[in-house]
Amino acid sequence: MEVLLFGIAKDIVGRSSWYPNEGDETPATVSELKERLKKSFPEFGKLTSLAVAVNSEYAEDSVSLGQNDEIAIIPPVSGG
Repeated sequence: MEVLLFGIAKDIVGRSSWYPNEGDETPATVSELKERLKKSFPEFGKLTSLAVAVNSEYAEDSVSLGQNDEIAIIPPVSGG
């Protein structure tokens, strides 16, 4: 599972992609992935919203994840 990070999410982790530790159980759902990110990187808990795309499609918290999925973490953005 590859997790691609954008915007502030990339800044929090310090790189543009993240892989759950080998040997750890793969998060089963988007919700579990979000919790894992908050546990590994507490700054994620400060984000008010976070969009997640699984294999290039936006996904709700209940969407199941597989070992070969590509996940994008898309934090809120401000524009002007």
